[in-house]
Amino acid sequence: MTLGYIRCAGALLAAFLMLPLHCAMSEPLRIYAAGSLTAAFTDMVKAFGAAEGDIATPLFGPSGVLRGKIEQGDRVDVFASADMDQPRTLSRSHNGSPVVMFTRNRLCALARGDVGLTSDNLLETLLKPSIRLATSTPGADPGGDYAWAVFARAEAIHPGAQAMLQAKALKLVGGSNTAPLVAGRGAVQGIFLTNAADVMLGYCSSAEAVMQEVQGLANVPLPPELTVGPAYGLIVLSDHLLAARFALFVLSERGQTILRQHGFDPIGLP
Repeated sequence: MTLGYIRCAGALLAAFLMLPLHCAMSEPLRIYAAGSLTAAFTDMVKAFGAAEGDIATPLFGPSGVLRGKIEQGDRVDVFASADMDQPRTLSRSHNGSPVVMFTRNRLCALARGDVGLTSDNLLETLLKPSIRLATSTPGADPGGDYAWAVFARAEAIHPGAQAMLQAKALKLVGGSNTAPLVAGRGAVQGIFLTNAADVMLGYCSSAEAVMQEVQGLANVPLPPELTVGPAYGLIVLSDHLLAARFALFVLSERGQTILRQHGFDPIGLP
């Protein structure tokens, strides 16, 4: 790819983003996005600058569950998933609409302080029978699939670890019928507030918000040998006047900056 091409593409993107937003809409733009994107995309919609009523309140939830809703007939213009597989599946039923990776995340372990969890003892600790390990729900939520990928990597370090971790994992969030354990509080916050688990494998981007609400937690990065790299995918599902424009805004410098401010690892910043 030549420098001239990059500059040209950048100029076209900038020009497109500067087009007037305040045009008449027959229907508001509908956005479905992964639950881990709630804070980031709420700010993204505000920064986008559309006229009042041009964008419906986004629906956030487990990416697999949201994809199922779309397949069952929900009208959605833009879908932002916590993985690449959900939008790829939709692409096959939407005339091959392109899927774009727009950010990355990381997996961390949130643990009660008295567990004494560190990156060095993480696998040893998780394998202890006394340690209650919570995850999201594989299949319905990519967060669960990423946790299962961690378990698969653990097998190479400790034979038998994969089956042991899968068997003990408490799938407390991210399912189609799982509700927060404490009304009005976040799903992960509820796990620790009700003492339902000792350790939770989840996205690093969400850890700070949980720790602000629940005292005494430690946020532990996974060691390199267990690390997986969550990749987030975006797909435009309609020809709504704002759909492609919003997708480009997510990929723009301003959109990527918002993602970084919320703990994600943007792919579109110098």
